[in-house]
Parts: sequence; C-alpha cells; structure tokens
Amino acid sequence: MEEKKVIDINWADRWQVYQRLRELDIPCTCEVNQPLQVNIATPISALQAWSVMRQITAPRQDKIRSLERCWCMRHQNF
Repeated sequence: MEEKKVIDINWADRWQVYQRLRELDIPCTCEVNQPLQVNIATPISALQAWSVMRQITAPRQDKIRSLERCWCMRHQNF
C-alpha cells in the first residue's frame, strides 16, 4: 500500500533530501515553494526515508554518538 507523505523539513535541506531519496529510487516530488512529498510503499522505503532525514537533520553530536555505539558493539563481537 503506497502512501504519500509530506516531509516537514527545512527549506534549505529539502533539495538534498530529495536528491538522496531519488538515488534510492524512492518516488518523491519537490516543486518550487511546495513541501517535499514522498511516496512510501514499503517498510524499507519508510526506513530509508527516515535514515536520509536523520543524516541531514540530526545534530552532529548525535551522529558522533551513534558511530561510537556502532564501533563499541562491533569490537565487543570480536
């Protein structure tokens, strides 16, 4: 079931999000003076859209903490 969602994002960041979603083959539209709209068809496309938004909008410190957690988890498995 495909669902069109309006993404609430800073106007300065929406073009970058739009481009990345297109690279991932997630249908979306980004018209002049209009909000970014994304067609979410699967749970995977929802997760990818969330991930792209997080990469663009998350504060730098949050991204650093996420990387550190990943590195710690990886080293614990060895």
